[in-house]
Amino acid sequence: MESVLQVQNICKHYPGFALDHVSFSLAPRRIMGLIGKNGAGKSTTLKSILNMVPLESGSVKIFQKEFRQHEKEAKQRMGVVFGGIDFYPLKKLSAITAVTRTFYTGWDQPQYQKYIRRFALDESKKFKELSNGMKVKYLLALALSHHAELLILDEPTSGLDPVSREELLHIFRQIVKTENCSILFSTHITSDLEKCADDITYIQDGRVLQSADKASFLHSFEHLKTPQDTGSLTLEEIMLRTERSVWDEDACV
Repeated sequence: MESVLQVQNICKHYPGFALDHVSFSLAPRRIMGLIGKNGAGKSTTLKSILNMVPLESGSVKIFQKEFRQHEKEAKQRMGVVFGGIDFYPLKKLSAITAVTRTFYTGWDQPQYQKYIRRFALDESKKFKELSNGMKVKYLLALALSHHAELLILDEPTSGLDPVSREELLHIFRQIVKTENCSILFSTHITSDLEKCADDITYIQDGRVLQSADKASFLHSFEHLKTPQDTGSLTLEEIMLRTERSVWDEDACV
């Protein structure tokens, strides 16, 4: 099966931090969670994929084409949602939509109105008047209104209450089922991924520690179990134990 997104050996160096040959791929109609503690490189990875920061080496293919050579074409088929965005805070949603729709040749107004109704959004409201959860829903409505086949989401559930987070996760699952869409989203809230992810990519200090379907991912960390563990480790337990081993190694240096 051909990948919707293929990331191969991307590298980017900053003072005190580097993405080190990051590689993973996302299959059609799958949800992949990109996990790691704060500062592990999740946002830098997403920005590198989107050409928001220049790569030093490696490649990114989206829809089987080199993204940097076909960026304009690829973006017509993508949607991007970053948590914490507060753009055009004084503009009404209707005004933001009127501008946004001009960028997409495949804009579908009935589709947009469907998601506006589904998400119970009031287009007469200003962006700043929306809750964090409603802001994410509005950005999703924009992304899905041009039939995006790939959604890239950076910490979309961060700062949301548990009910709002659960609702968004349900929306993600429904999108993959009903739309021709794949989702890559970063998060440090591992319980979210337990509920909706098909695949997990774990990044630690700028390196991919493991990338696999969820069942294989969990199985690959069986060595971290102790005699007291009676079942499979959760993603949170895997992260805590893996990070703890790094702290212990650093303490011995």
